[in-house]
Amino acid sequence: MKKYLIFRTDRVGDFLLTLSLIKIIKINQPKSTITIIASKKNYKYIQSFDVVDNTIILKNNFISKIKLIFLLRKTFFDAIIVHDGKNRSRFVSYYLKFKKRVVCFTNLIDTQLDIIKKTCNKIHMNFSYDCLDFLDDRTHSLVKIPFKNYIHFHFDEKWSHMQYIKKYTNIEPNEEQLKFFIQKIISKNKNLVITTGKKTSFLLENIKNSIDNERVKIYFNQSLLEIENIVFKSDILITCHGWISHIASSKKIKQIDIIDDLYPYNKWTSHFRNYTSINRESFDILSKKIINLI
Repeated sequence: MKKYLIFRTDRVGDFLLTLSLIKIIKINQPKSTITIIASKKNYKYIQSFDVVDNTIILKNNFISKIKLIFLLRKTFFDAIIVHDGKNRSRFVSYYLKFKKRVVCFTNLIDTQLDIIKKTCNKIHMNFSYDCLDFLDDRTHSLVKIPFKNYIHFHFDEKWSHMQYIKKYTNIEPNEEQLKFFIQKIISKNKNLVITTGKKTSFLLENIKNSIDNERVKIYFNQSLLEIENIVFKSDILITCHGWISHIASSKKIKQIDIIDDLYPYNKWTSHFRNYTSINRESFDILSKKIINLI
């Protein structure tokens, strides 16, 4: 039985990229065991995947690194893959027992899919585009959604200028703009489900009683698994790029993704399916572009 150790000590969206690599490993080595070294941010989410056999947290301090080295040195790994490219992960992995060690780096040219392809080559595995369907066997919690067909609008902190990267273009709507946008969506004979992520949206709180509650359902502070389930059942996802974008792409769900041209998103999205991106700009203009794409 082959044993693989993969470092992914960053965020949830980054781990979803690694799921493509894990699927490649499982296609080539169905009985292999996968251990993921995780961060506090993605640990619980990673644990919800049956394809991962073991999940261990690496804290970014020296004592945690030394303890992890002693723990992992009890096992000989057929391959260690430092998929996050982090210095902490490289340090720990260097002192372990392995047949092959691969350190992945992000550069100016390679997309994330290019990096996965190169990693496959280094561990002598055949790449397959089937890896993009990494959530096909996914089981998760159920959310009672009142509609069979709906658009999913993920209104998280990335829509709020004060809560996100301030150098990015401000796309935050006011109450009237947001209500008008919601009304325009449902006027197209579409139902709408809105999620917020971890942080409560006071803007949505303020307007929730003045929108059509028969056509619009707002879920506040949903877990990652619950939001994932909502994406799975949607017809279209409207979002600002993040982990949820990888979920929609994996299920080939139509996606309208709001990005900023200050950041090279194509390195992360070149392999996305059924995908359209729009650059951030004032909500008045942005909302009209979104409506035209629905």
